[in-house]
Amino acid sequence: MGVVFLMMAFVSNTYAQKVLNVIGDSYVANHRCPKEETWHSKLAAELGYTYNNYGRNGSCVAFDRTHDGKWNFGPAMWVRYTAMLPDADYVLIIAGHNDADKVKENLDSLQMFADSLEVLLTGIETLCPKAKIGFVTPWYVDRPGFAPVCKTIKKVCKRHGIPVLMNYDKKCVVQVRNAPFRKQYFQGENDMAHLNAAGHDLFLPVGKEWFLKHLAKVKD
Repeated sequence: MGVVFLMMAFVSNTYAQKVLNVIGDSYVANHRCPKEETWHSKLAAELGYTYNNYGRNGSCVAFDRTHDGKWNFGPAMWVRYTAMLPDADYVLIIAGHNDADKVKENLDSLQMFADSLEVLLTGIETLCPKAKIGFVTPWYVDRPGFAPVCKTIKKVCKRHGIPVLMNYDKKCVVQVRNAPFRKQYFQGENDMAHLNAAGHDLFLPVGKEWFLKHLAKVKD
């Protein structure tokens, strides 16, 4: 009887549904479109994972935006990550766009971003102890702040052994600097952040390949 119980427990654990938490800004919340259209939601559906979306429009890793102008974009991610369910097998952080717009060319703000990212990663590692963590950067946006923020993401994540999907690259499939591309694949021709459904479908194979290679190993 004991052997049968152990076998049943092994089978149950082996085929238990995986949990994917995704935290970030409007790249995760998907701005004005349904979350179900995002590439990470479709990734979870394809893999049969439970999907938890913790995206919030305007959110920053480092900067509190609770009273930022007329909008309430809420506390920084290094504070609000604690709202995530802790039983995640995977955590994707998709962020940095709003931080880059805050940082611009200010070195003090860049250091604040680096320090806050360190707190965020350490906090998630503690909150979700069994989770494999990955970071997805902003697109190759041609504005001050994006290059140093993405470089900082790579540097801080390397210290934690966290893989980074570096979208700040002119070879990225999402050609954010190309107006006709944005018109076809973004939520507006002047939008440099939010993919539409077609854009998410275009990026899905890239995100999936990276996820399967760096986070969801064969043994899972």
